[in-house]
Amino acid sequence: MKKSVTIIILLLIVLVFGGAMYYLYQKNSEDPVTYETEQPSKMTIVKKTVATGSILPLEEVLIKPNISGVIEEVYVEGGDYVKTGDLLAKIKVVPNLNALNDARNTIDDAKITLNDQKRNYERQLSLFNKGVISQADLERAQVTYDQAKQAFSAANKRFDIVSTGTTSGYRNAANTLIRSTVSGMVLDVPVEKGNQVIESNNFNEGTTIAAIADVEKMIFEGKVDESEVGKIKEDLPLEITVGAIEDQIFPAVLDYIAPKGEEENGAIQFEIKGTLTKQDTTFIRAGLSANASIILARADSVLALKEALVQFDTETKKPFVEVATGEQQFERKEVELGISDGIFVEVKSGLTQDDKIKVWNIVDPEEEIN
Repeated sequence: MKKSVTIIILLLIVLVFGGAMYYLYQKNSEDPVTYETEQPSKMTIVKKTVATGSILPLEEVLIKPNISGVIEEVYVEGGDYVKTGDLLAKIKVVPNLNALNDARNTIDDAKITLNDQKRNYERQLSLFNKGVISQADLERAQVTYDQAKQAFSAANKRFDIVSTGTTSGYRNAANTLIRSTVSGMVLDVPVEKGNQVIESNNFNEGTTIAAIADVEKMIFEGKVDESEVGKIKEDLPLEITVGAIEDQIFPAVLDYIAPKGEEENGAIQFEIKGTLTKQDTTFIRAGLSANASIILARADSVLALKEALVQFDTETKKPFVEVATGEQQFERKEVELGISDGIFVEVKSGLTQDDKIKVWNIVDPEEEIN
């Protein structure tokens, strides 16, 4: 019995010893971890936030008629350049029957008054020639007769304006001739020959004949999220990229931030506007979608390293890196950091360009692919 117990104990000792030797063998056969290093470099770091929007004219003028009617002729199309006073379209007036009837009645009344005053003047003239009345009486009759002639002429002109939109002596100033009130490019002509248009008045904004703008003065109009609006301020530089114009950045200046936000899809958005610097070589069409990079901070030619190389003390929360002192030997160095663009961070102090920084958070190739 004692012999069998001794044998079992020896077997257990052999198994434990063999397992320990196998574990040590496997441990020694593993490749040791070799840390790679990277060096800081001089570069420009830009901290920015992005807003989406579109390119629009600074001032867009909508030309509307002062009289209702039907478009008889259109003289311009989108893309044409016009000057103040240039003819855009011509309107054929469709007279209002009530106004036409009132104008006709006014002519009849003025004609009756004119005939009466004519007879009175001729009578007064005859009496004056006979020496019955004075010169003053004749002049009063003359003035009344002239006023009646003027009223009759005005009634006829009123009838012409109601029926045709113009009258003799006012062809160039006629409401039927729609002229440009500003100089610029015609962006849109939303009417065609034969379309009916409504005049602009206190109760109706009227039909737009043409949209005109100075395309040399363009702005970016977009929106930023409420989480970003606190970081921006007026006069910050913008870098505008237009999807339809590749490999080109248009500088601009942020000059408006809406004081009130609007809810869109459950998030509060604030409108912003930035004036683009005039471009002599590239024509930017109104309405193109664009992105604006709002430059929050910028550091030119500073020492920087990847933000992923920086570690933070668990207690003090201060940043530090591990600098190589020998073959796979590193020592800890605290650093002072500046602005970051999310990938690279500015190093204000603690490192030199020749230091080799330990890549401590090695990413597995499969994880990197994922």
